[in-house]
Amino acid sequence: MLSTAIEKALNKQITIEAESSQIYLAMASWAEVQGLGGVAEFMYAQSDEEREHMLKLFRYVNERGGHSQVSKLSAPDTEFGSFKDMFTTLFEHEVFVSQSINNLVDIALTEKDYATHNFLQWYVAEQIEEEAQARTILDKIKLIGNEKSGLYLFDNDIKQFAMVRNVQ
Repeated sequence: MLSTAIEKALNKQITIEAESSQIYLAMASWAEVQGLGGVAEFMYAQSDEEREHMLKLFRYVNERGGHSQVSKLSAPDTEFGSFKDMFTTLFEHEVFVSQSINNLVDIALTEKDYATHNFLQWYVAEQIEEEAQARTILDKIKLIGNEKSGLYLFDNDIKQFAMVRNVQ
């Protein structure tokens, strides 16, 4: 059985994961309109992945005797300036999600809910991967600079990130 504090914190994380899916969906739409088909495909995959993260939490709360809540979501930004700005926003958002997951782990330990602590370890590992991937993408964008040919190659190459993530 989940404590009230854990249930409340997990429901807050469910909202964060749902909003992450919406943010990445907005990024996918923006990229698609900008003619960045590879980036759009990557962001659509990221959006789907965040929804899966949300559903995993959702089911866990219900399975442990709590009640998962569907909450109102904040509307994400729909303009991102440049693809570099967009990926910087993505990285910063992943750092925020990591901090939120770490806070959940802290609450689970404080509440001595070792089952939830164990469950959250998957999210801890996932966030390490998410931040590393975003950092790698930003490093590639720095290498490109303002070269249009580099952007073209980047747009084609980023599809590989989405495909690799889907295989795992």
